[in-house]
Amino acid sequence: MTRTRRLVQFGFLLLVLAGVFVAGGNCERWCPFGGVEALYTYVQEGNMVCSLGTSNFFILGGVLAMTLLMRRAFCGYACPIGTISEWLRVAARRLRLPEIRVPLWLDRGLALLKYGLLAVILWFTWQAGELIFRGFDPCYALISRHGADITVWTYVVAGAVAAGSLFIMLPFCRWFCPLAAVLNPFSRFALARVRRDSESCRDCGVCSKHCPVLIPVDQVQQVTHARCIACLQCVESCPHRQTRPLTWGPPQGWRASWPQIAIVLTVLLCTSAAATASYWFPLPSFIKTRGEAPAQSAEVKLAVNHLACRGNANLLCYFLERDDMFTVRGYLKVEAWPGEEWAPVHVTYDPAQTDEDAIKQAIVEPYYEVAGDRWRMSPFTIAGYDPLAEIPPSP
Repeated sequence: MTRTRRLVQFGFLLLVLAGVFVAGGNCERWCPFGGVEALYTYVQEGNMVCSLGTSNFFILGGVLAMTLLMRRAFCGYACPIGTISEWLRVAARRLRLPEIRVPLWLDRGLALLKYGLLAVILWFTWQAGELIFRGFDPCYALISRHGADITVWTYVVAGAVAAGSLFIMLPFCRWFCPLAAVLNPFSRFALARVRRDSESCRDCGVCSKHCPVLIPVDQVQQVTHARCIACLQCVESCPHRQTRPLTWGPPQGWRASWPQIAIVLTVLLCTSAAATASYWFPLPSFIKTRGEAPAQSAEVKLAVNHLACRGNANLLCYFLERDDMFTVRGYLKVEAWPGEEWAPVHVTYDPAQTDEDAIKQAIVEPYYEVAGDRWRMSPFTIAGYDPLAEIPPSP
């Protein structure tokens, strides 16, 4: 069981590292916690927090579905920070470094810290519209490619998590991870759980000693604890496995028991389904509306360069709202998917007041700001559109 889980952990960690350092991708857009951070701003304004995308919502949905089925299997099989933290403790054990076993009462008290941390992160992120936690996020130290926006504190926190993991099993995951705070209410009512047969159980307590998150497996009929990461180390460590005192499956009363491959397949299915859905049903990460919709409207679909983030999308709307000779009186809504290279932009407009050419001109033409007595050059270009071609030749 442990070997299978290690292989899955290695696969997901390799996927993250390859995506960041080989493909140069933005892995922040596939972080489930990013979906939590961006939710309020997207619902209120139709905009994403910078560096995130609507793919964060899809992967969050996949992880929540996974949690409702298999508890916090994401933490035990797919999370890169959980994998590295656990592997560090395993390596330290082989080096015979001592393990600090935190008393159960203290562990439960420390576990409450992640809920307070979640509240603080969401409050400041939603107020600022920026990823405030990024400057302290150990995961960002892994996926940032060490760019200019990474702070010293990111490395300090990552180093502290790594150092603590040498002596304590999963300290960040148990006590500080804000995503764990989000998943716990869903995990508490998950379908699968470890079930203990009190008649065949010898009450030796070995299962509890091997639980990485300190669940007293030997004292309950079934493990419904929210912090269970579905690692099945309790089942594997049982010295009386031939009588099957511990099984994994649906609630007691169901005769069926499930093999570990059910967890692996659920993790793979939920993550791949989330990734596929994000491409099949792409949601705009920037939406801005203006005015009342007329009885009839039209839409122009553009591919715009230099539209990398929400700030650039707001600048595009600024050019559409200009008040000079290129003013657009009938534009109603802008939907954009900011990103690298050519970003899709859909502009809905009133065909009785404007047309496609007027919209394109407004986006790319320089704008003279009367208030500031200056010219504002447009950074945007539109695929297939040449503004000089719109100027009639001199007689």
